[in-house]
Amino acid sequence: MINSKYNWQVATKQSNPQLVTQFVDQLGVSELIANILIAKGIDSIDDAKHFLTPDINDLHDPYLLPDMQKAVERIQTAIANAEQITVYGDYDADGITSTTIMSEAIEDLGGNVDVYVPNRFTDGYGPNNQAFETIINGGTTLMITVDNGVAGNESIDLANKLGCDVIVTDHHDLPEVLPNAYAIVHPRVAAADGKLYPFGMLSGAGVAFKVATALLEEVPYDLLDIAAIGTVADVVSLTDENRVIVSFGIQAIQNTQRPGLLALLKQAKVNLGTFNEQDIGFALAPRLNSLGRMGDARVGVDLLHTFDEEEAQEIANFADHQNDERKKLVDEFFAKSVDMIEADEEHRDASVTVVVGEGWHQGVLGIVASRLVDQYQRPAIVLTTLVDSKEVKGSGRSISNFDLFAAIDPIREQMIGFGGHHSAVGLTMSADRVSILREQLGKAAQEQRLDLTSKPTKIITAKVNIDGVTDAFYQDLRKLAPFGEDNLEPIFEFNFNEVVEVKRIGQDSSHLKFAIKGNQNQIAAIAFKLGHYAEELANQTCTTKIIGELGANTWRNRTNLQIMVEDIDQIMPPIVDLRTNQLHTKMFTNSGTYVFFHDSIKRQLASVVPESGDAYLFTDLVNQNTHSNTLFVVDCPDTVDDLKAVLESTRPTTTIFYLYKKQMVSKIGMPERQSYAKLFKFVSSHRDFDIVNQLNQAAQGLKLDKRSLAFMIKVFLELGFVSRSGNVIKLNPNPESKQLQMAPSYQLREKQIDAEQHLLLANTSELVSFVSQYLETDERKKLNGN
Repeated sequence: MINSKYNWQVATKQSNPQLVTQFVDQLGVSELIANILIAKGIDSIDDAKHFLTPDINDLHDPYLLPDMQKAVERIQTAIANAEQITVYGDYDADGITSTTIMSEAIEDLGGNVDVYVPNRFTDGYGPNNQAFETIINGGTTLMITVDNGVAGNESIDLANKLGCDVIVTDHHDLPEVLPNAYAIVHPRVAAADGKLYPFGMLSGAGVAFKVATALLEEVPYDLLDIAAIGTVADVVSLTDENRVIVSFGIQAIQNTQRPGLLALLKQAKVNLGTFNEQDIGFALAPRLNSLGRMGDARVGVDLLHTFDEEEAQEIANFADHQNDERKKLVDEFFAKSVDMIEADEEHRDASVTVVVGEGWHQGVLGIVASRLVDQYQRPAIVLTTLVDSKEVKGSGRSISNFDLFAAIDPIREQMIGFGGHHSAVGLTMSADRVSILREQLGKAAQEQRLDLTSKPTKIITAKVNIDGVTDAFYQDLRKLAPFGEDNLEPIFEFNFNEVVEVKRIGQDSSHLKFAIKGNQNQIAAIAFKLGHYAEELANQTCTTKIIGELGANTWRNRTNLQIMVEDIDQIMPPIVDLRTNQLHTKMFTNSGTYVFFHDSIKRQLASVVPESGDAYLFTDLVNQNTHSNTLFVVDCPDTVDDLKAVLESTRPTTTIFYLYKKQMVSKIGMPERQSYAKLFKFVSSHRDFDIVNQLNQAAQGLKLDKRSLAFMIKVFLELGFVSRSGNVIKLNPNPESKQLQMAPSYQLREKQIDAEQHLLLANTSELVSFVSQYLETDERKKLNGN
């Protein structure tokens, strides 16, 4: 049975039916879309129109950014004087795109511009003293940082001493003391008049785009494709002008003439006809990010900037290869991390997971940490030993209710390098201090009252019936796109009838593919990294619930709707029909109470009941009169009353029916009265009837089933019609007149047939309905008038 990873919570509807009606009537959207818009705080037709149809005029004046005028004038002076300008970037997708935007804008104006993209492993993040000194000694007199620099105080002071001006364009968290740069263009730094920029959530590429807009004195449409990639890749708020940048950027990518971008799209097998923000997030951004994670990210700028198709294809191939290598390393290190955790009880039970690998590639440790957080639903730090060093270096990722940065900060002096924020950190430390780190994290978990027993909450937009999920429904949803941070793609709980076509996919069978079926509709679904749930999902005994996002999948020029599964939950129904005519040991592997109605069957199978389970003969279980969470009814009772007594005594939460019976008496039936008359006559004429040696002959002569004949003889014996001496049956000379129904065997046979009718011959629906009456609580019986 699959247990959900999250606690599902359906979003509360905004109580404004009048506004919903206005949105539906005037905007032409469905009631669902109207409610989603209102939930986002959109409370007017005008605001809703701006949200649904972004306009390029919604972009703010770039000169509202602090120091923009000063920065533009300094760049213009540098261009006019043919100064050497260097754009100092960053090694992730946002940094690569920021660098491309800034350098291309300056190049378009005739500037003498070069780029420098720091190496993750040798330079580290942000301004680097040695790199700055080398660049400036090479003739640079104006340095422009993109996607970094606001915390580069020391390096910028060095640049000033060496006679080089530095313009910082950044969007990261602000330090207590801003650097002494020539200009700082940052959306959350106040301007000279104390005013803040209208939108503080630009990406590094977004800030570079604003500078390019001011420099070129118009919106640079040819840079929107690059700006959109950086904006989506950096997971910034997709509201306000970021929504404009990405909306128009997607259109620009669909029509791009950049050889590098076209080659990358081809390599990623992206369909430009259905291209959207997800293709940026899952196809383009990872390949650009992999360059910086695996080596030198400078080639990423070359890829986006080049107009040489051969060079573009070569770099795109390289980016794809690096991305594949990155995936392999992540899978390898993740598997090793899980092995380490599972093999060590102390690590397995720790509130914060800390794993130390031997010589692991540093560029993928943050991703491995994220995978561990997803796997164990607790913070994780993944470190690796460094070659020819006694140090370890790595990254950490956290969950919403634990501040990882604050947890480590008290031992900052124990670190060689440390930085980050609530959800992610990077750290370098001496290998012999790892135990101190673990101790501090355990202490912080107590101080922050980290609760790992409760599931994280996942907000569900709405519950929808699978039969209503059509192409029109999907197109209506896409009106809310582009989706991203602060405009999350709607997550639905899908109501359906059954799960079909379950199979594992992927090279390592780690993914799960299936379809959910309604009355008229069937939609494919894919669940990444959940391939191990295939058998449970195919088990139709449980009620399965699924939440996920609705997307479109294009294969061989055909586009079909597809659910991207976010979580799966299964609920064991109160009554589970697993009736069988053959028992297997695998039926006795779960904990619970196993009840047997025949001692011979119990003696055969009691030994295979697991230690976590209990085996009872039904008469003993009735006398126990204790509640059972899960009750396994192994064999079929002779009477319905026997089952009723067990159910009323144990009051099980879940009852699983195997109801094994080797031979059904219903198939033999109850002999007719005429048959009894034939038997009576036969016994009268055969004074020494040997029931052992002559039974087959007698059955053939009377044209009766041998088992029926044996049953009838038993009835006659019980009623005193005949007597037995050894194997010989004789008619009693003066038998008392009695009804056949008075014989105990006759009564039992009637009850067995009745039990079989209700328990073995009924369909599942009839079985559930019949058994349910014996599972009702006293209160429910009162409500039902029983």
